[in-house]
Amino acid sequence: MTEKEYLVGLYAFTFFGPKRLTLLLSYFGTAKNIWNINKSELINIGLSESTIAKFFYHKKKFNFISYFKKLKNLSISFISYKDDNYPKNLIGLEDSPIVLYVRGKLLEEDTKSIAIVGTRKNTLYGETITKAFTADLVKSGFTIVSGLARGIDTLAHKTALEEKGRTIAVLGCGLDQVYPPENSYLADIISKSGAVISEYPLEYKIRASNFVNRNRIISGISKATLVMEGAEKSGTLLTASQAAVQGKTVYAVPGDIRSFLSAAPHYLIRNGATLVTSAKEIINDFNV
Repeated sequence: MTEKEYLVGLYAFTFFGPKRLTLLLSYFGTAKNIWNINKSELINIGLSESTIAKFFYHKKKFNFISYFKKLKNLSISFISYKDDNYPKNLIGLEDSPIVLYVRGKLLEEDTKSIAIVGTRKNTLYGETITKAFTADLVKSGFTIVSGLARGIDTLAHKTALEEKGRTIAVLGCGLDQVYPPENSYLADIISKSGAVISEYPLEYKIRASNFVNRNRIISGISKATLVMEGAEKSGTLLTASQAAVQGKTVYAVPGDIRSFLSAAPHYLIRNGATLVTSAKEIINDFNV
């Protein structure tokens, strides 16, 4: 196995995660060394016995040859944080994924990208502004990033495709486990002209906790995050907060003060997000 393939095997053990795996790599030097490590060494560095037991079970059942064969059959490629084509916007960010799976292609031009996020149950107003902003951003050469969820995400992806632009969908599950299932066809279309990506290994099913991890990639791979509609306690706010922590600009579109779905963008505006009423304002910020 190559060092990159060992990285894939290690990162498929999701109990490690990027922070712990980075620490292990700095201590043991290579992914191959970590893979071939004995239990006593892992105990010496403070890993719990339950985690060690799970890791050795993972190694026992993980078959490199069949795994990479399945990736090839599904037309899924993989890149590591050491590769030249690793997304530049993710480089240097804390907690960046060690490995990314890709259906389609990530291009140099995707560095100029905007994340568009919002509620899964949008209003007609939310649909109208999402389509308008997305179309104008695409026409100015931006790649549109979102999470393939119902509602605003789906509208952003579809509008980008209709405008013949690029779009990237970030999943919170393995690329063979598209969620929501009704967007499997949309994922197929996106992969033909853009990319569908995930840090999760094949067969890894969706979990509620996955969305937080997915959202940090949505904001991290983008230059800025644009928030449409969202409720007071929505995942949209998590994506925006992660963007802010990453040092990215957060934009928010104001909504109807009578609508509960205006709570998220209005909260963000009160707390420092940039209020925008047209895509032109974003385009001007980036001197496009």
